Amino acid sequence: MELLEVPTPEAGPGQVRVRVKAAGIQPFDCEVRRGLTLPGHDPSFPRKIGNDFAGVVDQVGEGSEGFPVGSEVLGWALLASHAEYVVVPIEQIVTKPAGMSWEVAGAFSASAQTAHTAVEQLKVGRGDTFLVHAAAGGVGTVAVQVAVILGATVIGTAGEHNHDYLRSLGAVPVAYGDGLVERVRALAPQGVTAALDGIGGAALDASLELVDDRRRIGTIKDFDRAGELGVLAIGTQRSAERLARLTAWHTEGKLRIEISQAVPLERAADAHRAMDTGHVRGKVAIVVP
Repeated sequence: MELLEVPTPEAGPGQVRVRVKAAGIQPFDCEVRRGLTLPGHDPSFPRKIGNDFAGVVDQVGEGSEGFPVGSEVLGWALLASHAEYVVVPIEQIVTKPAGMSWEVAGAFSASAQTAHTAVEQLKVGRGDTFLVHAAAGGVGTVAVQVAVILGATVIGTAGEHNHDYLRSLGAVPVAYGDGLVERVRALAPQGVTAALDGIGGAALDASLELVDDRRRIGTIKDFDRAGELGVLAIGTQRSAERLARLTAWHTEGKLRIEISQAVPLERAADAHRAMDTGHVRGKVAIVVP
């Protein structure tokens, strides 16, 4: 990874240009760094990465209404946000809440929308007992809180050093590893009705033992096995409406995001190293001076 000088993009019709203040980093970004190429995206170098961002609108394209120059916004931009400037359609941004820090706003969109999509697709709500694997991570943190907002009982897997954190989110913590199925059954003798796998492998296997209805098991990691096993492969269904609902919950104090690290753009490689450990609590943010 290198910090390069590139031409500043210009906003076209229906677009705005945003001077980025902060951006988030996802496991997906690390996959792109390792060589993942998406259909329709130029695989040549240099390649930008990063999907969620927050900043200040500094240029408005023709026909773009609702976000004048100076507006503080957050949103998403596929493989573009780890930069000083990003150009996006106005359908991909919402107003940044005044009480939300730049670091939280920059790291908010991708994980929050993935988690909300998962809870929605798994039909989690009042009366459910919902198992969330990797519950202290970026997606897991939000999935726990959204399910609690909707009235579910949540059990979250994490290392013991994150158990108090999960309790603070409203989840019942459980240690992952050997014996997980038995520990979950002891916590939920009435059974588990839905599960979200953010790890793959053994976590997905445990979910299959614990949840009777495979249509209520989702994975955001083990896509290769999802079809074979009859569980949901969950991708993010992004929309400004979904993002606005989530930011409203943040403003109301129902949803919080912990930033475990915030590093400047020139040290983005350090953010990737942190993500590669697989032990990040909450989110890592990249700050753009």
